[in-house]
Amino acid sequence: MQEPIVVVGMGEMGELFARGFLKRGHPVYPALRGISLAELAATVPEPGLVIAAVGENDLASLLESIPPSWQGRLALLQNELLPYDWQRHGIVDPTVIVVWFDKKKGRPFVAVLPTAVGGPRKESVLEALHALEIPCYPVQRTELLYELVRKNLYILTINIAGLRLPPGSTVSQLWAHHRPLAEAVAAEALDIQERLAGAPLPRPRLLQGMLEGFDGDPDHICTGRTARQRLQRALAIARSSGITVPTMAAIELELSASG
Repeated sequence: MQEPIVVVGMGEMGELFARGFLKRGHPVYPALRGISLAELAATVPEPGLVIAAVGENDLASLLESIPPSWQGRLALLQNELLPYDWQRHGIVDPTVIVVWFDKKKGRPFVAVLPTAVGGPRKESVLEALHALEIPCYPVQRTELLYELVRKNLYILTINIAGLRLPPGSTVSQLWAHHRPLAEAVAAEALDIQERLAGAPLPRPRLLQGMLEGFDGDPDHICTGRTARQRLQRALAIARSSGITVPTMAAIELELSASG
């Protein structure tokens, strides 16, 4: 029998990964909201993977409560993810999934770019994604920071810049008609990412990588329901770190004035 898989969080993403592992013959144990992770860990002490499929806002509390026997078996897939987010909770070397596909309720997934997977248990994740026919590829640890920041830059830029555009605006419209806005938001996002990463980042390469995302799905809508939350998180980090982000701050003022 294949190793069991634990999926924490059974939203759209959690359900999709559960299906992929089931197709590969793995028994899947869903950790639903309200379930004691310690009790589940007693039942499944050595899973092949623990997929943390919770939202960005719930990740810190999950990592605080993760049972010790699971710590070396984690797979993380959140947006706005950086090594700092797991290292501060004592997680040393998780498997990391840089998700580049969009999954909405009742709709098939849409791949913007192939999903990058790195870390010690990446092969198992790649097999599950292949079973779902989701484009994906392995990355080495040395490339993982770039892949994470590239996705962060993409999502922060389109979400935050998109807050200034008419509802339903696409990434191709953002770049074709509002390029100075996109570039300004991207520069400020990279300032924040660089501070959180604690190291200089390859900015030209990252900007090119962001544009690859734009080209991968030109009709992708810039903003979703979490766009304003992303702006608020970015501003909170910038202010606490002493980073000047005039474009983001102006967007916040505009949103506050409009109600």
